[in-house]
Parts: sequence; structure tokens; C-alpha cells
Amino acid sequence: QVQLVESGGGFVRPGDSLTLSCAASGLAFSSYYMAWFRQAPGKEREFVALINWNGGIRWYADSTVKDRFIISNSDAEETVYLQMSSLKPDDTAIYYCAATIKITRLSSDVDYWGQGTQVTVSS
Repeated sequence: QVQLVESGGGFVRPGDSLTLSCAASGLAFSSYYMAWFRQAPGKEREFVALINWNGGIRWYADSTVKDRFIISNSDAEETVYLQMSSLKPDDTAIYYCAATIKITRLSSDVDYWGQGTQVTVSS
């Protein structure tokens, strides 16, 4: 069974930093793109960032996320990370780890999902 397990979410203040981790198991890590999506209350699940297994491809959403977030991974550890800085209240969402055989920004193309980790940014 494929498992994607997120960790690192929590409650932070505006301007703080936070790093999320996603540990993958049960799949051929090098055969999938790994990505982060997020979903805020009342909004559709949206693409955040994507990375291929060796880090040669990195995609970011066309938003302010590009300036503040960094996606990275460890193929040896089968883990993907999302480093977030200068966090804003609008970053508040459930963050989902995803694995997809297809390079994509579409949630409908995702093959496997983690169960999500809550990030709350509030003063």
C-alpha cells in the first residue's frame, strides 16, 4: 500500500518559517513526481510546488508562493520537503503531499495523496 505521511504542520505567527516533510513508502519514488497542494476553507485545492526525483525539475505556483517557498527532496530517504518562510495568514490551509506519474499542476491528475497537515498562520 502506498503511503504518504506529512509532518511539520502547526500554528505559527505571521513572518515565521516552517518546514513540512512528506515520507513516501510503497511506491517507486524515482518514477513519480512529488508535489504539494493546499486547501483553505471555502477554496479549491490548489497546486503549490512539484519536484522530480533528482531535483532537476521544480515547478511553483504562479503566486507569491514562488518567492517564499522552496521544494526539495531526498531520494535516498524518499522524502520531500516544503520550506516556507515569511508566512502570511493567507497561507493558512491544509497542506497535502501528492505523488503523480504525470507532471502536472492539476489535482485531478494526482495518483496518491497524503492525509494532510494543518498549517495555521495567525497573530
